[in-house]
Amino acid sequence: MTVLGERTPLSKKINLKKHGLMETTPRLAILKILELGKGKHVSAEAIYRRLLKKNIPLPMSTVYRVLGQFESAGIVQRHIFDAERSASVFELNNKVHHDHMICITCGSVSHFVDKKIEERQLTIAKNLGFELTDHSLNMYGVCCSCVAIDAARESVSE
Repeated sequence: MTVLGERTPLSKKINLKKHGLMETTPRLAILKILELGKGKHVSAEAIYRRLLKKNIPLPMSTVYRVLGQFESAGIVQRHIFDAERSASVFELNNKVHHDHMICITCGSVSHFVDKKIEERQLTIAKNLGFELTDHSLNMYGVCCSCVAIDAARESVSE
């Protein structure tokens, strides 16, 4: 199994024109925030707040519209890790398939690639006569940092 850091570097800078999009100020500003995150998942609201901190006052509707355009163009991938809130997060599409482990305590997301899991999923699809075109695997649990914090709290309370 390969664990991919949250900050997986991109191989090259994204060219909006290559994706059929004009290089407008809102698109470039939002793309820069996504690129600086280097693979980290970010919500539209977090992008909006970062734009305000950089004195780039874009309406929230523009942030959502640009992210939708980026998703349609294949520049970003949208994920919903918290089904209760239906909160979308976005990450740059680095074209490397990976799965996610999400901490239910702090919300951290770790990327990983496991060849055996991938092979098993293909075998299951084949056995069911299913032609697999895409898939995602999100595993939920408690990360090692949160486990350590909980253990420390328990030892203090004893």
